[in-house]
Amino acid sequence: MSLKYQIKETAPFVEFTALSIDNAGGNPFDIIITTEINLHTYCQAIIDKVFELKHSDLEAFIIYQISIAKHPEKWLNKFEKLITLNEHLFDNTRNKTKLIKLFAILELQRQKMQSSSVITTPKKPAKKHINAESEERYFSFYEVRKQIELFKDDKEKILFLTKEKFEFESANIDFINQHQPDFGLQCQKEIDHIYHLKKLSDELEKTNTSNNNKALPFSKLKINIQINQLVDIFYQFTREHFVDGKPIIDGNTNDIIAFIANSFVDKDGREISPQTIKTMLSPSKTEKRPKPHKRIDIEDML
Repeated sequence: MSLKYQIKETAPFVEFTALSIDNAGGNPFDIIITTEINLHTYCQAIIDKVFELKHSDLEAFIIYQISIAKHPEKWLNKFEKLITLNEHLFDNTRNKTKLIKLFAILELQRQKMQSSSVITTPKKPAKKHINAESEERYFSFYEVRKQIELFKDDKEKILFLTKEKFEFESANIDFINQHQPDFGLQCQKEIDHIYHLKKLSDELEKTNTSNNNKALPFSKLKINIQINQLVDIFYQFTREHFVDGKPIIDGNTNDIIAFIANSFVDKDGREISPQTIKTMLSPSKTEKRPKPHKRIDIEDML
């Protein structure tokens, strides 16, 4: 526990997102308490973490904490009260800038929560699309997938998926649909997939940067057909047309997703979502690809 940043007052947190040293999982944003976990040690540990982190990590820390909190808005309010009650700790110039940034992050996260609460009030889906139900709510990954497609930022998607997964794992489940996969596992797979695509995109960008002096100048190509028609061409090349028993284009699905997303924009010049491409390339999602009369048949071109 820090000796330099001793708190004078605690804030009345209704839940503790802290871990004991035995349960620590290695996440840099975990609040770890080596002694007894109580209100005072929890508040002190939060302050210690705030001063331990760099300015650039504060937003990620707060997003992570509200993603594991059962009541994120309440946690934000208590966190704001805690730093306000102990504002004297931020007296020097560098710490004052940290305090200003904390308040800005808190306000931004509140706005996002409020806008999200307006958006996420969907009509209850058909029973076949519900993975599980508790007394308070239902859990439908079918609905979750539709919701995350509305988010443009990967951080927002991961925050939403993490909150859904945590709520599912914390809920007292009354009904489980045996015909649907485990809801929490589906959320985690989607989180892993987003991380994988982000890592792949970063690696491709790094490669493009390092080869910049050798490579020809390149701008994304604009397509003047529907996105699903473009993606379907790649689907045909990889799954329907073969040469000597091998697909015409032979590659990892994630690489194909990244290639399309990194090479094309739609007819209005907008980026193409990797998640949209992934859905259209899935063999089971025939309804997402073009109807037969709108399909660009590549067989005549071969």
